[in-house]
Order: sequence, then C-alpha cells, then structure tokens
Amino acid sequence: MLERSSAYSEAMLTLRSITNPHDPALERLGRIQNAVYAEPDMLIPASMFGILLEWSVPERQNFFIVAEKEGDVLGGAVFHLFAEVGSGFSSFLGVARAAQGQGVSSKLHHFRWQTLENALGREPKGLFIDVVNPARLSAHELEAEEKVGSSPLRRRQIFNHLGFKQLDVAYVQPSSPPVTNMDLLFYHPSRPSSIPTQLVLDTMTTYWQPWLGEKKAARAAAELRARAGGDTVDLVEP
Repeated sequence: MLERSSAYSEAMLTLRSITNPHDPALERLGRIQNAVYAEPDMLIPASMFGILLEWSVPERQNFFIVAEKEGDVLGGAVFHLFAEVGSGFSSFLGVARAAQGQGVSSKLHHFRWQTLENALGREPKGLFIDVVNPARLSAHELEAEEKVGSSPLRRRQIFNHLGFKQLDVAYVQPSSPPVTNMDLLFYHPSRPSSIPTQLVLDTMTTYWQPWLGEKKAARAAAELRARAGGDTVDLVEP
C-alpha cells in the first residue's frame, strides 16, 4: 500500500482531502459540479457536502477531495468507502472547464484510490461508478450535455483511459422513476476481466440503503442479481 498524507503537491497543484465541514472548498467543489454536469440534480447537492462529511460512520465513510492551484479549486471528487465490503463508490469526479486537458482528472483519480486504500488499511476490492451511456440519451439530454461543454462519449473514453471497465449487465438506478440510461463501471489496478457478482451486490446495496431504505435496496439488489444471472460479471470496454 502506498502511504501518503491527506495532501500532496505536484508542480504547484495540491491534492487534499477535506476534513472540515465548513471548508470553503466544499462550496467551490459544488459550483464545479453544477457547472460541468448536465443534470446536477441527479448528484449529491453541495448543500449536503458538509452534512455528509460529519455523518460518516464506520460502515460508510464519505470523502471529498480537491485539486487546488494557488488557492483556486480546479476539480474534485465525492466518494464513499464501504469498509465491511472492502469497496468504494464514487458519486462525482469533475474538473472546471478552464482546467480540463491538464491531467487533473488523472491525478484526482489516483489520489482517490490512495485515499480509499489508506482509510481501509489495505488495497480495496474495487471502485464503482455509474455513467450515462450516450447511445441511450435523448436529443434533449445530448443538447444539455453540449450546453455545459460536456461529451458523454469523451467522458467514457477518459474513464477507459483511467482503467475503468463496464459491467456487462443491465444497470438500473433505482430512483423514482428508475434511470435506465446509465452503465455501471468498475476500477481496480489489476484490470480484471470479471468480478464476483456478490461484490457488486454488496457494494450497491450499501450505497443504496441510505436513500432507498433497507427493503427497497434489497429489492433492487435482487433484481440486479437476476439480471447478472451467475456468480461472476464480465467486464468489457466502456
């Protein structure tokens, strides 16, 4: 395991974990989230960042990291560690439009993994994210992406470059109504070709429970198990 402190600098770019719920960088991260994501209402609102930071419990730790240069927040990530499962889920990683194309996303991605690793005390089993599939977006949704200067296809290419693979199973985000235009992606440095279905179910159940409740989360996990149809899930290029 690579041991690092909660912050390090590289060529004047500082990456750090936010631990103070009143840190002004949380608000700046929220502004970036709203500016670069076509549907910010689908994400954790910035008004909840400080609450989530204080609410972290042993079975679900919430993390916020930022990349800063001369006090300016260039990007950041919001993610969660499920210690009992040994995995994580990332709700958001984004970079301000003016700072894109400078490798900030890659640095945030690796710092996110190191943060999970240090918090868990061992290498995590993996990190999950969900991302929109451009082939399943409507013309209106694609236009909304363009308005914020975002490309869902380019985003998936970036995730592929970072080492993420797509789970070869239909993914339904159990919102109301259910969201079916997204795919579930997985990252581990070893880049496996498949992962245990149980790891997927345990991770997603833990992620869903706080906002769905235990019964609905269990139902969504059972439906996901049925779609998986076996003990392992293949991983494919996103």
